[in-house]
Amino acid sequence: MSVNRPAAVVVLAAGEGTRMKSKTPKVLHEICGRSLVGHVVCAARELAPEHLVVVVGHASEQVTGHLTERYAGTRTAFQAEQNGTGHAVRMALEELGPELTGTVVVVCGDTPLLSGATLTALTATHQADGNAVTVLTAEVPDSTGYGRIVRDAASGAVTTIVEHKDATAAQRAILEINSGVFAFDGQLLTDALGKVRTDNSQGEEYLTDVLGILRADGHRVGASVATDHREILGINNRVQLSEARRLLNERLLEQAMLAGVTMMDPASVLLDVSVTFEPDAIVHPGTQLLGATHLGEGSEVGPNTRLKDTRVGSRARVDNTVADSADVGDGATVGPFAYLRPGTRLGVNSKAGTYVEMKSAVIGEGTKVPHLSYVGDATIGDFTNIGAASVFVNYDGEAKHHTTIGSHCKTGSDNMFVAPVTVGDGAYTAAGSVITKDVPAGSLAVARGQQRNIEGWVARKRPGSAAAQAAAAASDRATDEN
Repeated sequence: MSVNRPAAVVVLAAGEGTRMKSKTPKVLHEICGRSLVGHVVCAARELAPEHLVVVVGHASEQVTGHLTERYAGTRTAFQAEQNGTGHAVRMALEELGPELTGTVVVVCGDTPLLSGATLTALTATHQADGNAVTVLTAEVPDSTGYGRIVRDAASGAVTTIVEHKDATAAQRAILEINSGVFAFDGQLLTDALGKVRTDNSQGEEYLTDVLGILRADGHRVGASVATDHREILGINNRVQLSEARRLLNERLLEQAMLAGVTMMDPASVLLDVSVTFEPDAIVHPGTQLLGATHLGEGSEVGPNTRLKDTRVGSRARVDNTVADSADVGDGATVGPFAYLRPGTRLGVNSKAGTYVEMKSAVIGEGTKVPHLSYVGDATIGDFTNIGAASVFVNYDGEAKHHTTIGSHCKTGSDNMFVAPVTVGDGAYTAAGSVITKDVPAGSLAVARGQQRNIEGWVARKRPGSAAAQAAAAASDRATDEN
């Protein structure tokens, strides 16, 4: 079914959301890496409307700032007082101007599960049937709190929508509900909003009253039934927020698995909407993939791993790791129990091993930092090995400094590299060294005190101790053997 581009999409996001019991405006609460209103804006953009306007009210500066930062090109209309959904739409139309013609789609800013496909189907039905207004409806197991769809018994046409608080007992038994999403003829909507009254229990302008006004004027009122009622679920409290997160996460997991990703235990994996995959990636239990994270072909992540804005190359393995804004090269291995901080770049077939922390570190091809080390503000060349318990001393108390280690180097265990310092290609450093000066290529650097053994110290200083007794026994054994 073909769809003409809507003249506008209006997103209603002015409410306070007091039941969230939060200082954060309701529509700015996030699930799966995107705000509630952000999910709605992204779905609306799939219609490619000529105008997209969000009605803001409570905490308008916060909401407007969020939209400006993340959803450039989105317009806002200000509703100073929350006098109902009809009033909110009037504010949006005033922002858009009197010449608006064509289809106007109205959506709620707290319905994060609503898909672009459902909005497209609604718009297509509206235009194909020539309706003055088409309401998106759904049949739900429990209609408590929702506006009920009242239909003509003979024709099945929509006659009105009754809000829950204004409904009779018989109307409250209806399971078909109003989603709060509509497609209107823009000019007819503008005219009808001028006739909306406030003689209801809340003294507000209900957008739903427009349906009755248009029908009374002889215009056609239709409906488009959502195939999945869960898409229209609104968020009013933290319980509903959690449920929406679960449902959206399940949707994302299903999409990933159908695209060729193996999820060992989907119920324990959390995804953001912006995560991407290539075929044959494997995700183990207890893994969180957030932000712009990407898993390459044949990569393996987890268990118990949290990656944010991190690229994992093909065939790479990341185990029990936390990573933020890192890049793991093809065939690289990370962990277990590693921490990759922003700016970390691991080369092809490199390694950041057990209890390794890296920050702003560029690691070359085949280079290994196997265990118990901190590498910060550093560049390490290709096929170098960093000994265990090494620390790149990058901070002098006021500024960070850089360390450079060349290719094919072998650094000893328990080394301290005091930046700024450079270790040339092919150089070695001895275990226990504190490297404060540049090491020329091919050199061996030894920077430690000379060992001195004081014989008989334990017997003199710790007489009668277990150590003294063990030492005496060892001396006796040596005498007997001689």
